[in-house]
Amino acid sequence: MMLQPFIDQQFSAQIWKFIIDDDSGLLFAEIRNSEKHEVSFSAIDMNNGTINFKDLVLPEKWLTGLAGCFKGALFLHGYQSAQSPAHKGITVIDGTSGTTLWTDYNNAISHISINGPVVYNTQFQPKKLFLADATTGNILRPFDSTADTMPAQDIGIPDIIDDIPTGFDLPEGRLTGNIHYFEHNSFRIVSLHLLNEGRLKQVLMIIQGAGLVYYDLLNQGIQKLQPESFIIYKSRLIYIKNTTCLRVVNL
Repeated sequence: MMLQPFIDQQFSAQIWKFIIDDDSGLLFAEIRNSEKHEVSFSAIDMNNGTINFKDLVLPEKWLTGLAGCFKGALFLHGYQSAQSPAHKGITVIDGTSGTTLWTDYNNAISHISINGPVVYNTQFQPKKLFLADATTGNILRPFDSTADTMPAQDIGIPDIIDDIPTGFDLPEGRLTGNIHYFEHNSFRIVSLHLLNEGRLKQVLMIIQGAGLVYYDLLNQGIQKLQPESFIIYKSRLIYIKNTTCLRVVNL
């Protein structure tokens, strides 16, 4: 029996980045439309496949990005200017409703620790880090590197191998570049590139035993090899198709 996507969500522009909140099971995506100079954000509940919100655009429509997530809340950062990668400001969004919980225009996020956001005041040098309250933004105490550690996530990254594993039948075309390979439960997963009449395409295949149970054409007519195309998160295969479609397959 062929597997089917549990989540199959098409966006209007490129999926620039996505992050996963372990506590809530929410996946947050940053969608960037370079032609319109507009960035939007979406939240998907991977527990039930529900789209909590989609195409959420802030008043600052371009100079905003994903900073992290914590216990169901999405943390966004601003930029000091269009010419600078330096961050400025914090906006926190409720991951269920999409409403703004709080904003801070003086601090910026360094990272998200197991105890909440670690922030610093952009007006002071050298940079001094503090732990902030995730629900209010209030400063709680100075950052403690031994207590405020980075969270660990159950994310599997495919291995890079040179030869096609046994059991996989290649579609039409010549195998080109490295192969991404992962084994999970009873499934074996590969993504690879094939060259046919001078054009590249990237495909994803899953076999169980000796049978093909999933196939998808990720990209076609591309000019260069694409980076790793999928991750495994808690028995879920997550990948991006054609840069604008997010798919999740339960394994």
